[in-house]
Amino acid sequence: MRVHFEDLVETVTFTIPYPHRVAQADLETAAAIDRFVALKLQSLHIPPSPQCDDATFLRRVYLDLIGTLPTPEEVRAFLADRRENRREVVVDALFERSEFVDYWTLFLADLLQNRKERDHDVRGVKGVRAFHGWIRQQVAAGSGWDEIASSVLTSKRSSFEHPQVGYYVVTVGEKRPTETSEVMDSVAQSFLGTRIGCAKCHNHPLEKYTQDDYHHFAAFFSRLGLDRHKPEEGPTVLMVASQDRMNLVRRIEQLEKKLAEMPPMPAEESKDAAEEEKRQKQLQQQREQLEKAKAELANFTEKPVQVRQPRTGAMLPPRPLDRRDLPVDPQSDPREMLVDWMTDPANEYFSGAMVNRLWKHFLGVGLVEPVDDLRPSNPPSNGPLWDELNRQFVESGYSFRHIMRMIVLSETYQASSKTLPENATEQRFYSHFYARRLPAEVLVDAVSQATGVPDTYPGYPRGIRAIQLADPTVESYFLGLFGRSNRTTACACERTGEVTLPQLLHLQNGDWIEPKLRSADGRLRQLVAKEANNDLVLDELF
Repeated sequence: MRVHFEDLVETVTFTIPYPHRVAQADLETAAAIDRFVALKLQSLHIPPSPQCDDATFLRRVYLDLIGTLPTPEEVRAFLADRRENRREVVVDALFERSEFVDYWTLFLADLLQNRKERDHDVRGVKGVRAFHGWIRQQVAAGSGWDEIASSVLTSKRSSFEHPQVGYYVVTVGEKRPTETSEVMDSVAQSFLGTRIGCAKCHNHPLEKYTQDDYHHFAAFFSRLGLDRHKPEEGPTVLMVASQDRMNLVRRIEQLEKKLAEMPPMPAEESKDAAEEEKRQKQLQQQREQLEKAKAELANFTEKPVQVRQPRTGAMLPPRPLDRRDLPVDPQSDPREMLVDWMTDPANEYFSGAMVNRLWKHFLGVGLVEPVDDLRPSNPPSNGPLWDELNRQFVESGYSFRHIMRMIVLSETYQASSKTLPENATEQRFYSHFYARRLPAEVLVDAVSQATGVPDTYPGYPRGIRAIQLADPTVESYFLGLFGRSNRTTACACERTGEVTLPQLLHLQNGDWIEPKLRSADGRLRQLVAKEANNDLVLDELF
């Protein structure tokens, strides 16, 4: 139940159990995830489904961890393995695969909106690929989420030398001043799992966030300025300074350019003394103006960091969304204070936003839904489990691999998708594994792998997999049809997972699948030519 009064919100949770009889499970030796899930199911009188078999687990964990199907050889080896810890062994091996890095680079590239701009693009394919490469380096190195977020959010200077500046090129774009851009909404939703866009123009009608809260948050980005250039003309540069300071820097650049365009007149052209005197006077004036501007810049004192609230006209300083007062030095980069607040271990919005995304990726349903809508009036479906996952994530140094390993080795993740009569309609508390459609890139790669015929993508070498593509706008009817993220906004809804009739028709009757099946180089033709027993061929394929 939710109660509102002005900008105050409070919730109360009531549990109404089902009328089933459920045996009490022994939870003394259960892993943390399984203990909290089991306690919740017991309180609701919902029985869990049994564990899935080895073949199902292997296929599931390959697709979820590395976005890739296991090969027939890998399946046979795993099914022949009699070690009790064989599932742990295969999970640890998957973390070392290059496909793991490819797949989770794609995951973060979606979150960080790595794409070309919609209008007047200055990134180009080169900029998108550079940022993609930077993200890939972070995943391969095992960087913590706090490190990655800090590096992106405090990035500055040349986009060639610091590809993560591309995040601001996309979210700030050509907007002036910066607080009128999309960057505040994107940062809040991507890094804090919080939707504040509604408060840009008015107080949020159902949540605590006010228009003042929005513009206090916007003040953290008020010192950003982009010196935009097309890639062939040079890098786009992100500057951190007030508008007055940036105007002064641009004035100096213009004066230096004018001086460079006024070289000393050659001797043979200096016969007209009056003309030469006039030219020398102009040069002297330009030099004096340049020296004056440089002196002004050297002695420049920044004004307090603040933005104007458009409705009241009040000048608001930077303040995070929890309304904590943070003194900001006018000479410093306000974003550094924001990142310190954001990555504070006590800030569960930062850790929770990522934990919730990871949990949904593996389990199909977030502990909070929508996955990027964390707020007091939308509490997690399992509070103790939420607290435990956040604690583990923070204490591990915001390690992706630590949380992923916890999840995929839990009995909750390894549950069968086959339901019982008592849990068939349950869709929120993880009594069974929720069947779901594969992401677009994973599905198209799986078909290519199964048929042995790779897809081709314009601008990329033949054989590249969809999970390796840097640019979300690369031409592909399949990827568009099956809901890849266009990365236009920070919303998780950019990537869709629904099943539609056009998708089914494309898989069954489209002109895409048949050539793969008929290809002389494909697996099907080669298997049929080598093996006369159709049952063995089918066994190899599936």
